[in-house]
Amino acid sequence: MDQENHVRKIIHVDMDAFYTSVEQLDDPSLRGKAIAVGGGGDRGVVAAASYEARKFGVRSAMSGIVAKRNCPDLIFVKPRFDRYKEVSNQIRVIFSEYTNLVEPLSLDEAYLDVTQNNKNAISATLLATEIRNKIKTKTGLNASAGISINKFVAKIASDYNKPNGQKTVPPEEVLSFLESLEIRKFHGVGKVTAKKMYHLGIFTGNDLKQKSKAFLIEHFGKSGDYYFNVIRGIHTSPVEPIRLPKSIGTEHTFKENLTSEIYLAEKIKEIAEKLDKRIKRYKYSGKTITLKIKYSDFIQQTRSKTLPFFVSDKSMLIEHTLQLMYQEKLQNSVRLIGITISNLNTPSKKKSNIETDKMEVQLSLPF
Repeated sequence: MDQENHVRKIIHVDMDAFYTSVEQLDDPSLRGKAIAVGGGGDRGVVAAASYEARKFGVRSAMSGIVAKRNCPDLIFVKPRFDRYKEVSNQIRVIFSEYTNLVEPLSLDEAYLDVTQNNKNAISATLLATEIRNKIKTKTGLNASAGISINKFVAKIASDYNKPNGQKTVPPEEVLSFLESLEIRKFHGVGKVTAKKMYHLGIFTGNDLKQKSKAFLIEHFGKSGDYYFNVIRGIHTSPVEPIRLPKSIGTEHTFKENLTSEIYLAEKIKEIAEKLDKRIKRYKYSGKTITLKIKYSDFIQQTRSKTLPFFVSDKSMLIEHTLQLMYQEKLQNSVRLIGITISNLNTPSKKKSNIETDKMEVQLSLPF
């Protein structure tokens, strides 16, 4: 097979501060101000922060009290998810003009495979620019983009020139780009993993590349194989227009912290009923049940169990979730409870052949 057939052109489009940008678009009085979508009360949590607010250290998932402390002039706006979805749909219509291979990750970001595209364009870089300009014209919002040979590199690249910018990592620059990258910027490396890597002397992509596959698997399990491949530019996950869910869950933040297991048991039953409706809507069942507990001091704990059979019955879901709650004493009063079911009976994905000894690229292709 011609090596050219192995090269893909992937664009990762990421809207800039999407929720808050929509609010500032619809309400001109909010433009240029530090705003947060979410709740600012005693129980409130920041869902999204504008760039003006981020300068003060305001971040998503931060409590409203801490956010207000960091930025006294912060303006809280109630979320309008119907409006965000409306704008997101407008953006997806634009994507469909360029390619049928669009994989939405959320309302505000998506992967596009433009290797073969509806415009018969050669340059993915020029397509990304055109898409971003069209989004701006149609919605009034800014988008950033990353362009490269696979989803992993494209996603990292989209963060490089934010906001309202883009970065292309052509085939011949992929390895040097990854080697010079700080390890914490690798997609899939969170704070805990980054800290572990620091202790192992891994601070950059180049440090990661010096470690053998056996070493990485020893310290990071299955993820070690993933790290070994991506640092070599190997990431064969295709852009999938229909993304099968890996898990289905629901959670609830209480108006007041709960300390009684009796009250929590009642809340678990209510949450399980909501989850049961979602499971039935998706027509899936799962083997792994996870109970998420967030305490009043914001420490989070998860308890999971995997069963030898698929669970789709509400009573079984409640029974096993209650067992997870009772398996150990609560550490503190509880502000949030969540239940997730995973290990779903979705159709098996076809396994793709992964070449692990080289990065297959065609350097002469325009990018």
